[in-house]
Amino acid sequence: MNSNALLLDDIDQSIVQQLRRDGRTPYKTLARQLDLTEATVRARVKRLEESDSLRVVAVSDYEAVGFGVLLAVGVQVEGRPAEDVAADLAELDAVFSVCQVVGARDIETLAVARDQDDLAALLSRLAAVPGVRKLEPSVALDVLKNQSHWVPFDQPLPVVNPLAGED
Repeated sequence: MNSNALLLDDIDQSIVQQLRRDGRTPYKTLARQLDLTEATVRARVKRLEESDSLRVVAVSDYEAVGFGVLLAVGVQVEGRPAEDVAADLAELDAVFSVCQVVGARDIETLAVARDQDDLAALLSRLAAVPGVRKLEPSVALDVLKNQSHWVPFDQPLPVVNPLAGED
């Protein structure tokens, strides 16, 4: 757990909720919406950011930028530590989430592809990572909910350009 972690009170939670709706909302507008002073909002946001309790980020819609295929890929690992395999998988631009898990698989990933050809190439790249024993891909037919209110702050956000492709 982060030693700087804060317990968010009702005011902090209200600020965070408003910023989830629109991270570009000016402090003046937040203050008016929450019946606070602009200085209070500014100080609270600064405290939340400095304690790593809040980070406002931009998120792209993968379909809007040309990625029509969303897939989850379960990965079984053999002959190499799962954390090393996970680190290598996380380096692939099309992969946007990598989690070590307990269960039938050692790693779960989420990735995007432009089309079926791109999907086949991505699966080949995933399978080529040393230590990958088996891939269990599942292609999303329909996305009913894709929301992210929680992200781990223990690492800096990756700078990824999926449009650049893989080397």
